[in-house]
Amino acid sequence: KDFEKEIKDKDYSFNSNFKIKLEKILLNLKKKNPQIPDNLNILVAKNNTPNAYCLADGTFVVNMGLFNVLDNEAQVASVLSHELAHYLLDHTLKSLVNEINEDKDSRSIMENLKKVSVNKSQKAFDIVKDNLYKKRDIKRKREVEADSLGYVLFRNSDYENTEFYNTLSNLSKYDTISPRELKIETYKKLYNLPNQPFKDSWMTREDFGDYNYDHYKVKLNKDSLSTHPELAQRMEFITKQFAELKNKKEAKKGDEEFAKLKNTARMEVLPNLWHSEQYGRGIYAAMQFLQDKEEENYNHEWLGKLFEQIYTARKNYNLNRYLDRIEPKEQSESYQQFLSFMWNLNLAEIKNIADYYNKKGAS
Repeated sequence: KDFEKEIKDKDYSFNSNFKIKLEKILLNLKKKNPQIPDNLNILVAKNNTPNAYCLADGTFVVNMGLFNVLDNEAQVASVLSHELAHYLLDHTLKSLVNEINEDKDSRSIMENLKKVSVNKSQKAFDIVKDNLYKKRDIKRKREVEADSLGYVLFRNSDYENTEFYNTLSNLSKYDTISPRELKIETYKKLYNLPNQPFKDSWMTREDFGDYNYDHYKVKLNKDSLSTHPELAQRMEFITKQFAELKNKKEAKKGDEEFAKLKNTARMEVLPNLWHSEQYGRGIYAAMQFLQDKEEENYNHEWLGKLFEQIYTARKNYNLNRYLDRIEPKEQSESYQQFLSFMWNLNLAEIKNIADYYNKKGAS
């Protein structure tokens, strides 16, 4: 989705409290780092992934999910420092130039491939693989450069140095969906309804044990194509380069102002997933909140709304769009169990759950 379409689709939050906090952090970083320019803009994305990125024009996009995962203002500042480093090093602009050059090179390569008569598909694959690995190496190098300069910017400020390392440590614990596990008891508690008793068969999982993954193995190594070096490697690199980071300290608890933003980000997890039409993931998150007894009325209401969307999608034969398929090598055991449960429900059962929680939420 391009930037203009994201604006039209209202993918950004204009909650002034987030923006005020981020602009304050940026100002704190600029005080001791005069190389940071004045003409920068910040947007807050309705995205639960703890991430941020910068555009070539000096616009910084910060995902709301950062506030949900990080502990304090200093940790958010460390992420901004990393992105400021990307900007100061012209990484975004260089990436755009690389893409233009790659497009030109690709056209030239395709013309040459037309003249090849033997092993054309293998040669084409080798070229694609070579280009992907080159792109990976460049991006990894830039991530390390941004960590180095980013830490220097951060260290120059008034924030506690060790929070830079603590940020990487926090992010390393983050799972794409959620690091928390859903207990079987939670399913039984939530879906044993007055008019629809819980069925153990809903929890049946497909056996992937006899699946020969090597037979279907993609020729490209996924780990080696990752553009972000593993966070453990980045943590090791930054402590080797800056000896003071070897002295670890526990993360400080955020102040009251940060705690309010953190709570807002948490309350926006489900609305954000709804906005991006990730209804299955929304149900998974709502169940985790309910397992922890958080805002039960609020999450019951969301459970009804989300199941209603799943019902409509199932009825219209487009559930794949809103509910992930099981990928044993890519997903946690907890999330695979959740997906098995969801796909095992029939249309009438989904409707009963939606109706029950819609009624419960309205009462």
